[in-house]
Amino acid sequence: MRPLAWTMAITGLYAGFALIIAMADGQSSSRAATTERVVTDRLTGLALYGIDPVAYFTERAPREGLRDYELPWAGATWRFLNEGNRAAFMRDPAVYEPRFGGYDPIAVGEGNPATGHPSVWSIHEERLYVFHSERNRARFAADPDAAIARADGQWPALLATLVP
Repeated sequence: MRPLAWTMAITGLYAGFALIIAMADGQSSSRAATTERVVTDRLTGLALYGIDPVAYFTERAPREGLRDYELPWAGATWRFLNEGNRAAFMRDPAVYEPRFGGYDPIAVGEGNPATGHPSVWSIHEERLYVFHSERNRARFAADPDAAIARADGQWPALLATLVP
């Protein structure tokens, strides 16, 4: 192998290891992979990666929505399990959408809009929160009101940096 190609291969290998280590580190929040006000899968345009937001309340679990029950709202496509869930969301989306647009409330409170993942979630005072990591969900559970207050304090400034 030529010296330049060898150097590039080794550099790429080290960068890959650094990325894997950073992803595995539950203590740090990565920067959001999105800049939208509602976290949206860039490949599909789906909010919550296609999980029905109403199902967290009715089923007490994340459930994948169906293409037959889609709704465009707030710059994203939302999927639902059935017409009843879609209708409930249409009546009052603020009740069912994740707080802070699907960004992790712990990270938001630290001024970092890290994307939440729909499999790491909690409902507090009838509002849905999604988290970047299990560690952040545990931090939230320890004192949800304080975590929400910190996130509420940071959210307006972060929201101003996100695309409407």
